[in-house]
Amino acid sequence: MEATYSETRANFAALWDRVVDTRGVLTVRRRGAEDIAMMPASELSSLMETAHLLRSPKNARRLLEALNESLGDEEGDSQSVGALKKDLGFGA
Repeated sequence: MEATYSETRANFAALWDRVVDTRGVLTVRRRGAEDIAMMPASELSSLMETAHLLRSPKNARRLLEALNESLGDEEGDSQSVGALKKDLGFGA
């Protein structure tokens, strides 16, 4: 989504709602100035957290391996919640 500064100023509430509803990014252009982006704060927070987690090459590799494994054709072993709790040492 894109809008000029004037369009954004005139339709701020509607554009705000659209950004929140679509979880998208609105690029606001202003002549003679750098463009800015408007997005839901929770989306920005998620992006910043992801960037932080991927900063470490070792952690990035581990996370990407886990993602690739989860997207693979092979199904993982299923386990009941009770069995998982027992394996992790929670409860009796």
